[in-house]
Amino acid sequence: MNKQAIIDTTRQWVEKVVIDLNLCPFARRELVNNRIRFTVTDAQTPDALLMELQQELLRLADDDSIETTLLIHPEVLRDFPDYNDFLDVADGLVQLLELEGVLQIASFHPQYQFAGTTENAVENYTNRSPWPMLHLLREASLERAIASYPDTADIPARNIERVEALGLAAMEALLASCQAEK
Repeated sequence: MNKQAIIDTTRQWVEKVVIDLNLCPFARRELVNNRIRFTVTDAQTPDALLMELQQELLRLADDDSIETTLLIHPEVLRDFPDYNDFLDVADGLVQLLELEGVLQIASFHPQYQFAGTTENAVENYTNRSPWPMLHLLREASLERAIASYPDTADIPARNIERVEALGLAAMEALLASCQAEK
């Protein structure tokens, strides 16, 4: 699949899952305002991905026209345990670049699994995506959004309730439909 098709698939996922299910009440505004950077890396190794991640962190820190970045890495860290281990390395890079408190990284993966859940637990779909990706976020923007939105602490529990109400088959079909449209 070419990079544009991967971006299109990811955009469909953002629209159909993240926004339409209201998993992130702040995403619609940024998508509509074209302030989400969708970028696909050719990285084949965790080290190459780390270099790309560094470039994207610095770009986001320096470019106010970008609100958030989805760094999509379809060829590396396809296995969730490896991806999950890499998140510590990614957070270490944020610290090394002295961007802690400025930027943070959220995680999405096709095999995402919360600790203490089974592989097929529907709640995992709150963080499942078509491709492995790292979501780079501005902490100041998060703080503003949290301050203006009621009960942000309840968002994860509401998201789990929402996907549980839809059920596993519906969530599997929804995620698959994002890929089928391309």
